[in-house]
Amino acid sequence: MADVNENDLVIATQGLTKRFKKITAVNGLDLSVRRGEIFGLLGPDGAGKTTTIRMLCAIMNPTAGWARVAGFDTVREAEAIKKRIGYMPQQFSLYGDLTVLENLTFFADIFEVGREAREERIPRLLGFSRLTGFRGRRAAHLSGGMQKKLALACTLIHAPDILFLDEPTTGVDPVSRREFWDILTELHLQGVTLFISTPYMDEAERCSRVALMFEGRIVVCDTPERIRGLVEGELLELRPDDLREAARRIEGLPGVLEVQTYGDLLHVFVDDAARRGPALQAALTEAGIAVAGLRRTRPRMEEAFISLIRRQQEETEYGTRSA
Repeated sequence: MADVNENDLVIATQGLTKRFKKITAVNGLDLSVRRGEIFGLLGPDGAGKTTTIRMLCAIMNPTAGWARVAGFDTVREAEAIKKRIGYMPQQFSLYGDLTVLENLTFFADIFEVGREAREERIPRLLGFSRLTGFRGRRAAHLSGGMQKKLALACTLIHAPDILFLDEPTTGVDPVSRREFWDILTELHLQGVTLFISTPYMDEAERCSRVALMFEGRIVVCDTPERIRGLVEGELLELRPDDLREAARRIEGLPGVLEVQTYGDLLHVFVDDAARRGPALQAALTEAGIAVAGLRRTRPRMEEAFISLIRRQQEETEYGTRSA
């Protein structure tokens, strides 16, 4: 990142690598995260997101390279890091037999939060996470969304400056996801640095910057707007009555750069939408394929991610063949 004061960086890595026998889960990561950012690590399952977060949280040592969090080395100064961060893993890791209040009290004990501080923080966190009315309910009897919010409240009990969230909304309903992100937005406004891994493209749009991760490597790291702008060409969206045949016909037409399928829609990247749109319509009509809703639209993170991953795969395959 250009023009960034090193004092503003709360997370920095260089060549960060983790290998498990013959598998390289994380391969040479160079990352920099500013204080107060919402930094998103976006990628499919198996991309290396969880391994990256565990190394940054000083839970797992790297095979090569280094990382510094809150100014401390993750290997040599792990305990100093753990006092300054909050970590919320993918799986529900609280105690199901304990109530909401008992879980918060338990984690206050673990983090050695004093009596005066916990008496102020616990009611605030219960209200903050919308759990005040459920303080006496056992954690195992909460809905999935409520469990996520309780896990976040327990993660915040010691008032960390940096929060690591590993796919925090996976498996919860859309309403709970929205409520959870409302809470994260409030934390962001309070100056907390958020490092979030997610497989959801709409969540990536909420981040200050996003790193697209694939097969252990960072494909690109930038703002969502700039990442969307990396997609080549202009985007046409159409709904043909024969999706597979329409895609086959379109792929070979002049000016078509890429074709992506979304449910019953085709997203077609072309060099010139105004010029190619009528040609696409004519080709499909000639083939007896009816088309509804042909229109030009803007690429989203999802289209950008798929396009960039395909480009990465093609470059890898070409390099392998050339070698």
